[in-house]
Amino acid sequence: MNRMILGAVSALLLAGAGLFWWQGQASVDASAPPPPPALGIEDDQPSGLPLEELPDEDGSGMRGAAPPEADDASKEEKRFNRVDRNRDNLVSRTEMLQPRVAAFRKLDTDHNNLLSFDEWSVATNNRFRGADGNGDGTLNRGEFAKTRPKPSKKPACRC
Repeated sequence: MNRMILGAVSALLLAGAGLFWWQGQASVDASAPPPPPALGIEDDQPSGLPLEELPDEDGSGMRGAAPPEADDASKEEKRFNRVDRNRDNLVSRTEMLQPRVAAFRKLDTDHNNLLSFDEWSVATNNRFRGADGNGDGTLNRGEFAKTRPKPSKKPACRC
């Protein structure tokens, strides 16, 4: 019995709050400026503008907006422009190797700017051990999938 009374009171309170909210929205909308007059009659048309015809029911004669223009740069041109940091239309050896410097420094543990076979093999062995979850010295399909390089994060759209 108490639940029924409580439910009825709650429903009335919600209905009353909705009514007050609706009335408040109506008063805000009343103070809004009136919509512009609808054009369509030749007398209402501004001078110099043609009268816009209504399309047929089958859509014949309608034409949409033009598609956006495609960038003329090809994929290779874009890649070249990313590597050419000083924008001289020439890629130097330093510019070409710059993206790989961080990966090289991670492998070069003794920081002598030389990558020995030992440094490379230790890094590769550690990567294998990290992927070999059960420690049996072999990688099954699931463990091998862990060795896949992580995809590079795409920058967020700056629209």
